[in-house]
Amino acid sequence: MTRRLITSESVTEGHPDKVCDQISDGILDALLRKDPNSRVAVETLVTRGMALVAGEVTSNGYIDVQEVIRDTIHKIGYDDMKKGFDFDSAAVLTAIHPQSPDIAQGVVKQTIQEQGAGDQGMMYGYASDETPELMPLPIVLAHKLTMRLAQVRKDGSLPYLGPDGKSQVTIEYEDAIPKRVETVVIATQHHEKAKIDKVRSDILEKVIKPVIGKLMDSKTKVHINATGRFVIGGPAADSGVTGRKIIVDTYGGVGRHGGGAFSGKDPSKVDRSGAYAARYIAKNIVASGIAKKCEVQLAYSIGVPEPVGIYVDTFETGKIADDEIVNLIRKVFPLSPGKIIKELNLKRPIYQKTAAYGHFGRDDPDFTWEKTDKANELKKLAGV
Repeated sequence: MTRRLITSESVTEGHPDKVCDQISDGILDALLRKDPNSRVAVETLVTRGMALVAGEVTSNGYIDVQEVIRDTIHKIGYDDMKKGFDFDSAAVLTAIHPQSPDIAQGVVKQTIQEQGAGDQGMMYGYASDETPELMPLPIVLAHKLTMRLAQVRKDGSLPYLGPDGKSQVTIEYEDAIPKRVETVVIATQHHEKAKIDKVRSDILEKVIKPVIGKLMDSKTKVHINATGRFVIGGPAADSGVTGRKIIVDTYGGVGRHGGGAFSGKDPSKVDRSGAYAARYIAKNIVASGIAKKCEVQLAYSIGVPEPVGIYVDTFETGKIADDEIVNLIRKVFPLSPGKIIKELNLKRPIYQKTAAYGHFGRDDPDFTWEKTDKANELKKLAGV
């Protein structure tokens, strides 16, 4: 019997890096509402009392960037200077310019078939049958914990909590099967007058136990605000930048990552659409029963429509050979950027809600890459 411990983390929407992701995707959504063909690549930096947005935008629509930024910060919960960051008083700086024509000539085409990738790079998708979401259990639980932190803060159950927070979950696996939770770590911002003993008791009873449930046992270790104090949080404590939580955004460190971030990028950027397509492919392969686990790599060259490489690893769980699965992928799935965008209907203002609590494994009809509508076709073609 092989015993392994696998750990994943998540962060709340008030984490400074996630504030940046939501601002960048808020700007993207606002532009897509005005012009679905907008080309957007915007980055955000936040620090104490300031938000800076820079990047490239080509669009026929006009938006009030300042309004989008301040509204996003407000919705997250930074609504009082006592929290060190405030939607109303923060300085907002912008440095946005048009997309380079050298890039545009490879992306802006007359037909879907001709549309090339917006950049080179490789993207990974992953799926596993260990959870109903077909995701690794550690990242599923980590996200549920941070979502729960936000819920009890916003519904008044624990009104002394602040917007910033983190979770971490370690799962014990036996022969690749998750058995129990080994360790849970929670760090949550709180009001200055909140007593640490109450914070720890409340988080255990109202956040951890409802989420982890029977996966906890007498040996499970729990660490809640291990330093004893977390009053100063968010951008007042740490500067944030778009795209620094790429493992939180994907599979929690289970499987590989191509290195490209998602937020602030329109779907012509294969960092985003290619990663969504790779998840769509991997999830359908697992849902079909062809494999219990599946990782898919897609690789692209700038200006070239079709991927320059497809790689599949089923970790010896496949009912057919991995190279046969690659052939099935080419037959069943759209792989060029234009076709991916059309198949998954990606030119919609759906992205800000992807920017916290993960892009994958969520039950939301707008997350079209989570559909398993190709599973039956794959199963039939594979003969399994």
